[in-house]
Amino acid sequence: MNPSDTSRYVRLRVDLVLEVPDAEALTGAALAHIEADEFMPDEERSHAESAVREDESEALAYLVDPTDLVADIPGVELAQASWSSEPVEYDPESMEWDLGEEDGEYDEETTDNA
Repeated sequence: MNPSDTSRYVRLRVDLVLEVPDAEALTGAALAHIEADEFMPDEERSHAESAVREDESEALAYLVDPTDLVADIPGVELAQASWSSEPVEYDPESMEWDLGEEDGEYDEETTDNA
C-alpha cells in the first residue's frame, strides 16, 4: 500500500503544563468570557460560572480552544477535537515529566549493516 492509499487523517497530540500564579486573573478572564458568550443558555451559564469559581482548571478550559491551533493552517480540515483540563502535581525534575521520548528525542542505538 503506498502512502496515497493510507489514511489522510493525522492525530496531533499536545500536552501542556501551565502554572497559574494569578488564579484571580484567570478566573476573572474566564467569567468575562462566559458572560460575553451570547449563545450560551442561561442554565449552562450558571453552571459554567460556578465551575470556574471553584476550579482553575475549569477556568482554563473555558478560555483555551485547541481548535484555534489548526484553524488557519492551509490544506487542513478539523475532523474531530476533544480536550480536558485538570489540576496536576508538577515536579520538573521528575522523570515522569520528561517528555523527550514523546518528542522523538530519544536515544537510538545505531547499527552498521555493512
